[in-house]
Amino acid sequence: MDAGIPTKPRARAIGLTFCGETGPYNAITDVPGVLVGYETLSSYVDPALQTGALPVLTGVTAILPRGFDKTPRPVWAGQFSLNGNGEMTGTHWVKDGGYLVGPVMITNSHSVGPVHDGATRWMVEHYADSWQHNHLWAMPVVAETYDGVLNDINGFHVTKDHALSAIKSAKSGTIEEGNVGGGTGMICYEYKGGTGTSSRTFAIDGGNFTLGVLVQANHGIRPWLTVSGVRLGETMCADRIPGFKNERGSIVCIIATDLPLSPLQLEKLSRRATIGISKSGSPGGNNSGDIFLAFSTANEAELPQFSGPWRTFISLNDEFLDQVYLSAVEAIEEAVLNAMLAANDVPTARPTGSVCKSIDGKELLDNLNFSC
Repeated sequence: MDAGIPTKPRARAIGLTFCGETGPYNAITDVPGVLVGYETLSSYVDPALQTGALPVLTGVTAILPRGFDKTPRPVWAGQFSLNGNGEMTGTHWVKDGGYLVGPVMITNSHSVGPVHDGATRWMVEHYADSWQHNHLWAMPVVAETYDGVLNDINGFHVTKDHALSAIKSAKSGTIEEGNVGGGTGMICYEYKGGTGTSSRTFAIDGGNFTLGVLVQANHGIRPWLTVSGVRLGETMCADRIPGFKNERGSIVCIIATDLPLSPLQLEKLSRRATIGISKSGSPGGNNSGDIFLAFSTANEAELPQFSGPWRTFISLNDEFLDQVYLSAVEAIEEAVLNAMLAANDVPTARPTGSVCKSIDGKELLDNLNFSC
C-alpha cells in the first residue's frame, strides 16, 4: 500500500466551487517571498525507518516567511488559540512583541523539541554574522498535531536534522499536499488528512494583495463533516476507524499575507481561522488543539536591536478588514478539503488491522449532489 506523496486532483479540479480569486498556485507560496519545505518520513517508502513493531509515518513542515534572506528581519504577527490542547512555541513573544523571526515549523506532538533544536540551529548558522556579533536569541515558532493513530509517535523518529532538511528544501510555487511533511500521519474527519493550502487575492485602494494559508488538518469526527454547507458525514459512514467516537486530533492554521497589518489586526485575523475550520464542520472539540498564527511580510524593517528609537509603520484601516477576514475563512475551508483530497490510504498503527481511507472525490460529489 503506497503511503507516499500523492498527486491527486485538488478540490476545484474535481468540481467543488469556492468564492474568491486565488493566486497562481492557490497556495501560501502565492504570498511573495514565502517558501515552504517538507521532510517526510514513511516506512512504507523506506522500510529501514521502522525500528519497532509500529510503522513510521510522520515528518516536518517548514514555512519561511522571508525565504533565505541572509539578514534576519521580523515579520509582524498575531496568534489565537480556539482550543489549547496542543503546542505552538514562541507565541508568548508574538503576543508581547508583535513579531517573529525565522521559520515557522509544524510536526507531530512528540517532536516539538528536536524540531525547535533544528530550527534554532539553522537560524544561528544562517544568520551567523548577526548572531556572532550581537546578543541575539532565536525563538522559532514550532507547532504540532498528534499522529499516533498512524505513526509510531512514541518512537521519537523525528530529529533536528529532519527539521534542517525541511527548511533547506523550502521553495516557492506549487507545493505538495496530503501525506507530506508534518501532515504525513494526520487524520481529518476520520479520513486521511494532512497538509493543505490555498490562497486569495484582493484589491484595496488600487493595490493588489495576497493572503495564503497552510493547514495541518488532523481534526474532526466523521459525522461532523460538512462540504459546501451540506452535512455529509452522517451519510458517508463507511470505513470509519474503529473506536473513533471522540475527536482526538488538532488543526494548525498558518495565515500569511503581504497586506500591511498591525500585530493587533493580525491577531484578529488569526481568530477568523476559527470560522474557517467550522466551515468543514468542526466545533473545536475538547481534545483538539485548534491553534492559529497570522503574519504579514509588509512593513519590512531591521530587528529592533539594530533600529533607532522610532519606527515608521503603515497599516490598513480596520473598516476595510472584512474582505481580509473573508479571504482567510474561504482559503482555510478550501485548504482543509485540499489536504483530504490529496491524501492516500494508510494502515492504522493503533489499532492495527484497519485502514484510514482517503476521501473519494467522486463519492463526495455524488453525495453532495444528491443532498442538494
